Amino acid sequence: MKKTLVLLYNTSCIYEIVILNYFLRFTGKEVVFASLDGKEITSMEGYSINVSDSLSNIAPEEIELMVVPGGDIREIDNVTVWDFLKKVRDNNSLIAGICAGVDVLDHAGILDGIVSTHSADLDVAVADKVITSRANGYVDFAIEVAKKMDLFEDEADLQETIAFWRDYQRMQ
Repeated sequence: MKKTLVLLYNTSCIYEIVILNYFLRFTGKEVVFASLDGKEITSMEGYSINVSDSLSNIAPEEIELMVVPGGDIREIDNVTVWDFLKKVRDNNSLIAGICAGVDVLDHAGILDGIVSTHSADLDVAVADKVITSRANGYVDFAIEVAKKMDLFEDEADLQETIAFWRDYQRMQ
C-alpha cells in the first residue's frame, strides 16, 4: 500500500497540516513522518515530535502523497530534498506544499510550468499533481488535497466537511 510522507524539520509549522493529517488518518491512509536524519524535531509551535524514519530510508516509489509544511526551510531546502521530490513527481505521485514549503517545491523545479501560489494570486492552487497553498489557506489546502486523494465518500461528505471546517457550521 502506498503511503503519505510528511517531511518534518525543526521549525515545521504543524498547524498548517493538522487538518490534512486528520483527514488522512480518519480515512485510513498510512501517514509517515520523516525528517532528514530520522531524529525528533521541534515544531515552530514548540512541540517535540518523534518521526518514523529518515528521508533516506523512504522509497520514493512507495509515496502516494508527499507533504512539505512551512517554517524556516533552511534545514530542508537542499539538493537531497529536491532530488527526492523530483523522484516522487516522476512516479506520478501527488505533492503538496504550504507556506514556505512551496519555496522548497519551487527550488526543486516542481513548480516549473504549472499554476501555483508562486505564479498566481491564489490562496490555494491546484495543478494536476501539485497543490500549493499560502499559510492562511490551510483549511482549503486540506480539502483540496483530500479531494485529489479521493478521501470523500461522496459530494454530501465533501459539502459537510466544507461546512464544518471552512464555514464553521455546527454538525448535529
